[in-house]
Amino acid sequence: MRVLQIIDSLDIGGAEKMAVNYANALANAIEFSGLVATRKEGILKSQLAANVNYLFLNRKSKLDLQAVFKLRRYCIVNKITHLQAHSSSFFTAFLTKLVLPKVQIIWHDHNGLSEFISSQKSFVLKFTSFFFKGIIVVNDQLKKWAEKELNCAKVLYLPNFTVLDHLQKKETQLFGVEGKRILCLANLRFQKNHFLLVEVAQKLKISHPDWTIHLVGKDFQDAYSDKLKNEIQDHFLSNVLFLYDSRNDTQNIIEQSAICVLSSQSEGLPVAILEYGLNKKPVVSTKVGEIPKIITTTVNGLLVDNYNAEQFYSSLVQLIDHKELRDKMGIQLYQTIAAHHSQDAIIANYINWVLSL
Repeated sequence: MRVLQIIDSLDIGGAEKMAVNYANALANAIEFSGLVATRKEGILKSQLAANVNYLFLNRKSKLDLQAVFKLRRYCIVNKITHLQAHSSSFFTAFLTKLVLPKVQIIWHDHNGLSEFISSQKSFVLKFTSFFFKGIIVVNDQLKKWAEKELNCAKVLYLPNFTVLDHLQKKETQLFGVEGKRILCLANLRFQKNHFLLVEVAQKLKISHPDWTIHLVGKDFQDAYSDKLKNEIQDHFLSNVLFLYDSRNDTQNIIEQSAICVLSSQSEGLPVAILEYGLNKKPVVSTKVGEIPKIITTTVNGLLVDNYNAEQFYSSLVQLIDHKELRDKMGIQLYQTIAAHHSQDAIIANYINWVLSL
């Protein structure tokens, strides 16, 4: 097997992180492992292992034929057998297959809102799926959707995995009081629903003024970002709710946090939850996507209903007021992640499946 991961950018994000994770893990397990960033490089490039072969296409448009033929040449020289295209990069993989028919496409769907994509994008995806050899999804909902809507018979659910990087350079120092920081690792996208945390912060400011919430994730400088910043300002939360944009030292950031949260309105299987767990952090999260398959409320974390700010706040307060509960849930979550989301088990399953296609 000679597998090339394809991802549109290497900015911090769930799909991007998983593309890097697969490239790194496979580098020690198969003949050849590579990664190509089609459109944009980013800080995740520094997390690629030394034995992962890397290419940047610098694609200028969806139909950049120069980039496609550059990728074709790369695939021929490196004898690539499989293109593992993550999220929207499936189209580049499709164009490559048109000019290099023998290469096989595996589409890796990370998008927790695939069932709500526009009709135009849905048509393109459905058509190109005739050319997929297999599809990997990150939750059961996406598996059902792919089996029903797409034109590929081989669909596999594989949970995400992650590994700790203890060699990361420590660059970020969070604001706030040590031992009283709440962290949310999530890019500023509407699926992540940071506005729920704005509501929670207003309550926290009154009841627990020493505690602060820290939002770490890519700021796309768009309408969502502008609205979020305006909400923080309008509610006088600039000393309670802090924005950091993308950061490369997430391990260091998690270590500085006492409680970790996700407020998403939709998810696949967020890598952030896995990272929280491997760092033995207590978690409060909305009950979306595959998260309830990892977190059992009151056992290894606390789950709340979607959009329910009062319930989210109450759950946070429960952890804030009981450090022993935080410690216990952090350890329990670590044990869950270690047992069911280890890199070795998932990569073994992946390799067996690809060989069976």
